[in-house]
Amino acid sequence: MYDQYQAIIFDMDGTLIDSGQLHEVAWIETLNKFSIPIDRPFMRSLAGVPTKGTVEILLKQFDCLTMASVDAISDFKEVIVRDKVNQYVKPTALVQLAEHYYGKKPMCIGTGSGTDEAKSIIEQCQISYLIDHVVGADLVSAPKPAPDTFLLCAELMDVAPEHCVVFEDAKLGFEAARHAGMAVVDVLDVFGIENDYFL
Repeated sequence: MYDQYQAIIFDMDGTLIDSGQLHEVAWIETLNKFSIPIDRPFMRSLAGVPTKGTVEILLKQFDCLTMASVDAISDFKEVIVRDKVNQYVKPTALVQLAEHYYGKKPMCIGTGSGTDEAKSIIEQCQISYLIDHVVGADLVSAPKPAPDTFLLCAELMDVAPEHCVVFEDAKLGFEAARHAGMAVVDVLDVFGIENDYFL
């Protein structure tokens, strides 16, 4: 079905990896720690936003006064993710598609998570051998919905953007793929993969 594309790009959280509960647990602990309100629908609407961006949006949304910096709050959340990663994450059914194209097409992860965090998660899930490159939000100046993440993926794979297909679960990711001039597949629509993040 995807043979016409020369390269494949996967979003990670909620797409290639079932990690919604990991991030939900980490955020709840973080927000409680820094006395930031927990608004579940609002948190779900921020799916795909990098950690630091999420913190900035939350502090502004709830007009929070905190002595902690955005970096400190973000780092606190990332430590929880690292500590709990083995309890929560597993590959989704999309890994079967990655296995089918392994060795046939270059494949890259383009994620709003940090690059190191993403690499540790795919290693934990034992699928790092399938992925040629990992592009996290820390490698680009403008994360999703800007196209930068996916354009860097294409560049690293040495494939023109119009010959790439992106698998995504979030609105920001759909926008990023379209802005990059790439085909995009909604994994909920096509594969029934739903991100169980603040549902």
